[in-house]
Amino acid sequence: MKSFYVYIMTNKTHTVLYTGVTSSIIHRAYQHKNKLIAGFTKKYNVNKLIYYKEFGTATDAIAEEKRIKGWVRQKKINLINSINPEWRDLSDDF
Repeated sequence: MKSFYVYIMTNKTHTVLYTGVTSSIIHRAYQHKNKLIAGFTKKYNVNKLIYYKEFGTATDAIAEEKRIKGWVRQKKINLINSINPEWRDLSDDF
């Protein structure tokens, strides 16, 4: 069964929060770390995976991504702190 992931990444100074969705969290983290994706994450050096959650369907993952994107910054910070209070790079576990 294929999994889908909602993830939040940040930059070195934690001034930027980027929320995305992917079917391969390992590959997506690699792409961001190596600046292989043109656009927002490359421009703002977003390369630190600080939150992710697995879903069974793309529809559920996309709905969660949209929900999180609608939140104010503090609510996103609270979500991150609930599972990763040190804001360590979770991609180091892969």
